[in-house]
Amino acid sequence: MSTETKETRPEDPKTHSTVDLPGEEPLGKLIADEVNDVVSDASATETDFSLSPSQSEQNIEEDGQNSLDDQSPLTELQPQPLPPPPTIETRISESPGEEESSDLVTEQQSQNPNAAEPGPRVRKRRRRKRFFTEINANPAFSRNRRTSVGKEVDSEALIAMSVGFPVYSLTEEEIEANVVSIIGGKDQANYIVVRNHIIALWRSNVSNWLTRDHALESIRAEHKNLVDTAYNFLLEHGYINFGLAPVIKEAKLRSFDGVEPPNVVVVGAGLAGLVAARQLLSMGFRVLVLEGRDRPGGRVKTRKMKGGDGVEAMADVGGSVLTGINGNPLGVLARQLGLPLHKVRDICPLYLPSGELVDAGVDSKIEASFNKLLDRVCKLRQSLIEENKSVDVPLGEALETFRLVYGVAEDQQERMLLDWHLANLEYANATLLGNLSMAYWDQDDPYEMGGDHCFIPGGNEIFVHALAENLPIFYGNTVESIRYGSNGVLVYAGDKEFHCDMALCTVPLGVLKKGAIEFYPELPEKKKEAIQRLGYGLLNKVAMLFPYNFWGEEIDTFGRLTEDSSTRGEFFLFYSYSSVSGGPLLVALVAGDAAERFESLSPTDSVKRVLQILRGIYHPKGIVVPDPVQALCSRWGQDKFSYGSYSYVAVGSSGDDYDILAESVGDGRVFFAGEATNRQYPATMHGAFLSGMREAANILRVARRRASSSASNPNQTCIDKEEEVDEEEDSCLDQLFETPDLSFGNFSVLFTPNSDEPESMSLLRVRIQMEKPESGLWLYGLVTRRQAIELGEMEGDELRNEYLREKLGFVLVERKSLSQEGESMISSLKAARLNRQIFD
Repeated sequence: MSTETKETRPEDPKTHSTVDLPGEEPLGKLIADEVNDVVSDASATETDFSLSPSQSEQNIEEDGQNSLDDQSPLTELQPQPLPPPPTIETRISESPGEEESSDLVTEQQSQNPNAAEPGPRVRKRRRRKRFFTEINANPAFSRNRRTSVGKEVDSEALIAMSVGFPVYSLTEEEIEANVVSIIGGKDQANYIVVRNHIIALWRSNVSNWLTRDHALESIRAEHKNLVDTAYNFLLEHGYINFGLAPVIKEAKLRSFDGVEPPNVVVVGAGLAGLVAARQLLSMGFRVLVLEGRDRPGGRVKTRKMKGGDGVEAMADVGGSVLTGINGNPLGVLARQLGLPLHKVRDICPLYLPSGELVDAGVDSKIEASFNKLLDRVCKLRQSLIEENKSVDVPLGEALETFRLVYGVAEDQQERMLLDWHLANLEYANATLLGNLSMAYWDQDDPYEMGGDHCFIPGGNEIFVHALAENLPIFYGNTVESIRYGSNGVLVYAGDKEFHCDMALCTVPLGVLKKGAIEFYPELPEKKKEAIQRLGYGLLNKVAMLFPYNFWGEEIDTFGRLTEDSSTRGEFFLFYSYSSVSGGPLLVALVAGDAAERFESLSPTDSVKRVLQILRGIYHPKGIVVPDPVQALCSRWGQDKFSYGSYSYVAVGSSGDDYDILAESVGDGRVFFAGEATNRQYPATMHGAFLSGMREAANILRVARRRASSSASNPNQTCIDKEEEVDEEEDSCLDQLFETPDLSFGNFSVLFTPNSDEPESMSLLRVRIQMEKPESGLWLYGLVTRRQAIELGEMEGDELRNEYLREKLGFVLVERKSLSQEGESMISSLKAARLNRQIFD
């Protein structure tokens, strides 16, 4: 997060919307005379992601090896334009009636809604300029500008940067894909130019399928191999030819010619799950999506609100803001669907508890002081890094210490203003400042999407429904267990069992923290630790539909101050959706401590409190605040399919934990996606989207490797020979269990030789049934003879499994994961069986 943007601007807080998983409680109507009997409790979760607009700040290398070739791969010929798209370009407007057919929006000042009062100070985002300055000052870029081709290379590099690619280096994904044979050489420099050209070419018309031949038209013939490599990489990783344009939806890639395509179960139909499922289907996989809710979208949810006299509006009670439109994949979808975008205007008046506007001079002073406090925290952090001190403290503690040392905001009004900025920072991170890591809370800053923040008229479920169209989604199936091994994956949802080659888990971090899904074998220790270290916060909303707009059409946000620091996040910021929702809709945000207390209040009491605040602001101006015709209150913390809103970097955590959460387990059997697996774009809708694309590419890579290995050695069932269980050992173990000491259901037991002691160890083997009767997965464990006998006396394998899990805390593992004690037990059994054969 940018210390100059997200935390200091209402429109810039980390926008939060994202991810996935099943289920939602029905909305219950509540009676309230004071609010026209229209208050309902939306037990849907809310997340509002508003990241400040700044481009990705990648370190730009000036090594001569990475400078562009003197002769660019691009020819002097300009590429021929693609055919015109079937849909209109994205339109971004600042206010009703004003539209522009561009992704970039010119800043315009809005008029003050209350002409009788001094106008509120315009709060503009301060965009990062640094990496643009670095580009302009870079010798390679200066040299290239001498020619038209050089200028085109510069322009295309900026477009690629907006998508997340560095200027002069490869991404980790590209290095793993071996796009060039030598890192840092001339081929790399030329590859990057070609890659950027292909990205820019498709981004110029995202409603058409960019072919390899079209990409070749403006590239010199000797670089055809680079074009093939770059095109394949960008296509398979979802950087080009993705989305919802008709020609793209109809396209099918030939990823498994002559080979039966693998099947994948996707757990969760949020943005990450929907994107991954659609991408995998286009690649030729067989895909099934399991969703616990009765709808797609996860934490992206739009509700239709309506009242008498035909007043109605669409309210985003979950993710609501596209945070940075430049390079944003959701911006691509908007262009493909012909959706106009409404820029969130920068003007944001702040009101005192008395209803008066905050003095512009005091406002400016405290905002500057707030930014200086953040700067001092950054300098402290940098000095600790330089001294090699790995110290982490709560961000809130550091800010308060500097505030006291420098005597900031000692006056009551100044303190109220500072509290408002702190509440805005808590909104951006969905948690108390005392929970945030001083060292890494803003680790995603360098990657933020550039451009304006925008609303989608009609709500973000337009994206969700378009992505979910024609996908095989099974609603009402809450996944409870995922078992994986070398033979595949079993996913359990209620009494249903789904067998697949690979599974993609896209559930929110809150669900993983709760342990709502059991994994067998257990997840690796480092992944479990990362799940616990990362923070998962809470943000809530009250959406109110009024009979008319009383706050004015000229603003999209306004804020209010509070005298009590402990309630600074209570309805501190209001979003006006009148220009995009179809009706006079106002949304009040609840952040920090207030967001947690909010969930224990009744919706009626919450709406009464919001009305009290609004009337305190507008009644002194002679403006009547009517009762709403309908109101909704989110309860994301109580939602069993999310248990919160979005992730943050907690004290003791770091960006590395996002990467750990993204790692697959089971030798490429179970994969993970969602906003909390995206280090660059956490807590955002586009972060969830991009994580789904990332994992689709990873699943394809593993599937191809597995298919290639199987083709070269038909008897090999594992990808990595070093980790493969020796076939002779398995065969010997099978022979041992042909005559078990105990056998019941799918359980078999071998006792320790030459011992009848109740506490002597026994080797337990359990058969996990697969989809095909002839196939199965064997799991093992050590139990005492007494426990084995108790298992045999129970009725049914379900009770036995419950006994192992609940009473014994027992985890079954694959043969190759047995402990040293287990291996010793097997050796003893082999020796005893051999001796018996000799003497018999």
